[in-house]
Amino acid sequence: MPDCPAPAPVPAQETGAPRVLIADDEELIRTGFRLILTSRGIEVVGEAADGLRAVAEAERLRPDVVLMDIRMPDLDGLEAAKLVLRLVPRCRVLMLTTFDLDRYVYAALATGASGFLLKDVTAAHLAAAVRLVNTGDALLAPSITRRLVERYAAGHEAGPAVPAHRPATAPPSPALHRDLAALTPREREVLMLMGRGLSNTELAASLTLSEATVKTHVARIFAKLDLRDRAQAVVLAYETGLVTPGGAATGRQ
Repeated sequence: MPDCPAPAPVPAQETGAPRVLIADDEELIRTGFRLILTSRGIEVVGEAADGLRAVAEAERLRPDVVLMDIRMPDLDGLEAAKLVLRLVPRCRVLMLTTFDLDRYVYAALATGASGFLLKDVTAAHLAAAVRLVNTGDALLAPSITRRLVERYAAGHEAGPAVPAHRPATAPPSPALHRDLAALTPREREVLMLMGRGLSNTELAASLTLSEATVKTHVARIFAKLDLRDRAQAVVLAYETGLVTPGGAATGRQ
């Protein structure tokens, strides 16, 4: 890690735009993303060509959002994301992948990433995604997240695959563990329905509640279970058995 002291950046909420670090081993991707973001008023504070540098730069620059390639040399994106989120807790990580439904996506969400982007993302979607996760929301729609989790939760298929640059003997990333006993029966019901992919509007209709009340329940669930966003909530619903892959939600606590 760099020995120089970290600068004191102005918080994103005060500038109105997130500060972004781009971590990808392809220079063309980094350059392209930098041009797209800066042209839309989003500051790119740094770049990194490998996982170790990504962690060092994140710790030094304290960005609001890190665009993190899943597969990088020296340290893969999953491990790099885990370290970044530990060292810079307020930071949000968006994973970059080449393939839709990449087998590493489940592990990325369980690690604490706020979503993922395909590298052929449109310019408008890239900028919108960065702004979205900077607000504390998850990029993935709940139904998309649920489909990803269902695909890899059964038999721990996603847990965790070995990226191209990662040693085969590397220990797996730990799954999420939370005590659902901290939740009220209503909050468990809300979490269960989130795990099934329902949006706030759908939750409100299903439970005959106002959207404002649903948002309050969701916020309390996040706080009690120390969840970053909706993507992690969906993963947790599967990890705890509240919802089972390919099946209906259960009342298990």
